[in-house]
Amino acid sequence: MSHYDALETRSADERAEAQLKALNAQLAQVSATPDGPLARDRLDDLSELSNLPVLRKSQLAEWQAAQRPFGGIRVSNVAHIFQSPGPIYEPGGISHDWWRMGRFLHACGIGTTDIVQNCFGYHLTPAGMIFESGARAVGAVVLPAGTGQTDLQVRAAADIGTTAYAGTPDYLKVILDRADEMGERLGIVRAAVGGGALFPSLRQEYADRGIACLQCYATADLGNIAYESDAQEGMIVDEGVIVEIVRPGTGGPVPPGEVGEVVVTALNSDYPLIRFATGDLSAVMEGTSPCGRTNMRIKGWMGRADQTAKIKGMFVRPEQVADLVARHDEIRAARVIVTREGEMDAMEVQIAADGGDEAAWADSVAQLLKLRGRVARVDDLPNDGKVIDDRRDYG
Repeated sequence: MSHYDALETRSADERAEAQLKALNAQLAQVSATPDGPLARDRLDDLSELSNLPVLRKSQLAEWQAAQRPFGGIRVSNVAHIFQSPGPIYEPGGISHDWWRMGRFLHACGIGTTDIVQNCFGYHLTPAGMIFESGARAVGAVVLPAGTGQTDLQVRAAADIGTTAYAGTPDYLKVILDRADEMGERLGIVRAAVGGGALFPSLRQEYADRGIACLQCYATADLGNIAYESDAQEGMIVDEGVIVEIVRPGTGGPVPPGEVGEVVVTALNSDYPLIRFATGDLSAVMEGTSPCGRTNMRIKGWMGRADQTAKIKGMFVRPEQVADLVARHDEIRAARVIVTREGEMDAMEVQIAADGGDEAAWADSVAQLLKLRGRVARVDDLPNDGKVIDDRRDYG
């Protein structure tokens, strides 16, 4: 299959040079309003991006509460305003492939001969428009089906000859099963899914029905972040964003291959979000995709980074654990394990370190976490992105 454009096969140096240029143009744009919340200095190298502060959704909500609708961020070319839970308001544009979803749909094999049944919601949240914009970008016809009314979904798919589905991974099965019950044979052969986990067994069920199903990773704030190709080896980072994997609770990058929080800079001059923390965990994959696309790959969604826990009435946050690691040079990693002993909370801090004084660690734990607990030296910790592991049963 041909690629969407030449950007997908650039060298790493070409990509970095272009991204730095686009990022500096964006920094200049937001800094034109010196008192704006995103005002930043120009960068000399892309590696300096990690020195800028991380923007969290909670901050965005605070800014928006103080100044509606977009919290003082300089936004342009707005055609729609959407509302996500919070509430948080997101702008939407109608210029070509505004959310960059066309690249993913092209990777799915969707194009000018397809009719896409778009089963993402169109009400308040932007998912429906995000995928419709992508379908327009590849020249497909769209049935704006939205969610629910399964019988009508089956009827429409049969009557107009739907060839492709866009929606959550599991709702396609609902439509297909209902079509079987109604005695209708649908012509869906491609599926572009997101917004939930695509389990291998479900992908295989679709494959057994003759449907090629690929998934993307996108958010309401950022649009498309990464997507699968037919190689189905990780998710390829979109050409219009810069993705960093950082240690939860900090803005510092993790070593290659280590699980951390996904932080995204969207190179969208209409709605500049710089180092926006998604709250999701993932990791960088080595090498490049066999499909020929050369951008960095991530392993997909691997959990949530916000691991704040309340222990003995006190909040313990990932950034406090990061401070513990930073305080002692010999500590490679640390993890707080929370359990119940009888009717009381219990805390153990597991520390992977080369040498060091466990008594000094215990003192730092008490100072930084404001709690006392067991301190245990371990050889290593799992590479799963967890810094606070809450094992209490809330059932």
